[in-house]
Amino acid sequence: MSVPFSFSTSRIAKAIATGLCTGLLAGTAQASISDDEIRIGYLDDLSGPYSDLAGPGGLEAIRMAVEDFDSKVGDKKIVLFSADHKNNADLGANTAREWLDRRGVDLIAGLNSSAVAITVSRLVEEKNRFAIVSTAAAASLTNEYCTPNHLHYVYDTYSVSNGAANAIVANGGDSWYLLSADYAFGHAMEEQVSKAVAASGGKVIGKARHPFPTSDFSSYILQAQASGAKVIGLASAGSDLVNAISTANQFGLVDAGQTMASLMVFITDIKAIGLPTAQGTQFVSGWYWDMNDASRAWAKRYYERTKRMPTMVQAGMYSSTYQYLKAVEATGSDDPQGIREHMMKTPINDMFTQNGRVRADGRMVHDMYLAQVKTPEESKGEWDLFKILSTIPADEAFLPLSESKCKLVAKN
Repeated sequence: MSVPFSFSTSRIAKAIATGLCTGLLAGTAQASISDDEIRIGYLDDLSGPYSDLAGPGGLEAIRMAVEDFDSKVGDKKIVLFSADHKNNADLGANTAREWLDRRGVDLIAGLNSSAVAITVSRLVEEKNRFAIVSTAAAASLTNEYCTPNHLHYVYDTYSVSNGAANAIVANGGDSWYLLSADYAFGHAMEEQVSKAVAASGGKVIGKARHPFPTSDFSSYILQAQASGAKVIGLASAGSDLVNAISTANQFGLVDAGQTMASLMVFITDIKAIGLPTAQGTQFVSGWYWDMNDASRAWAKRYYERTKRMPTMVQAGMYSSTYQYLKAVEATGSDDPQGIREHMMKTPINDMFTQNGRVRADGRMVHDMYLAQVKTPEESKGEWDLFKILSTIPADEAFLPLSESKCKLVAKN
């Protein structure tokens, strides 16, 4: 049934004027898309020790976000590039520079390896482009290395180490031995865990750093075992973490009463290790596929394409790319500062998080979760590996701005 209505002449004139203005603004906005395309470069470890947790699966997640925009914003095509930086900062920098200078890439995404991420963040600031870091963990990316041209999205060394250390010390794990990857991520994690353990009333009684990557952890695990520490904290990820936990299991550390604390855990790690070995391990995560209806629905789509469930960073890559494209759509521009301003004032509500927000330092803050690896008896399926024990509110999960060294925070 139609409802009759009338327009006065003045209202018609106003509507026409508004339409003309809107059309002019739309034309101006479209013209502000550089090169008449939105160009995204996915730069990550596609073949090395971190390729399972991000790698080709991360590229697929970003492709899903692009496809959900029908591969265009307005009438501007979205073009996706990808490259393997092989965890080499020089290679990552050279690739990023070529993308920025010769291919006109607007957004560089992924960026596992803190050294690569820090290098690329400096480049996008110099070239006035944009980057969203989803894979690298060093909290310094939005602290001393913050820039107005990049965001840090999924997690960081502060958010995963603080919650884990506090919970484990509270449960009696008051003496620690830290085994860390010998590069920026491992160093940052080692420093943060040491602070968190001390603040919780515990003590770090020994430390060792291993090369990245490492296939033989025998000598490092023997040192940790000999320390007598109640908790062996592993500041490693990917294949390094899998190798370290497997070696510790072979040497009987857990059977002898020591606890393995995996400070950076991904679902692919636990799938590789297996529940019999990893069961009971507690850790902090930014996302899990079986958290709620939205996460399950998106994970099902992802699984249909890849035949595996997504890690938290792969989910974060979809979310961050989708939110970036929403910002381009809303502002009608790929201008980095306009994008950043829009993302800072717009809450993030999607399959990754609810009420996430981007702070002045470029950190996207959201709830984090204390999780535990299920026992084989608790698991109801191949990818039913974790259970969420508690929620760590966003304001508690990440480094407080009052402690920030970020130049952008100092100006506010």
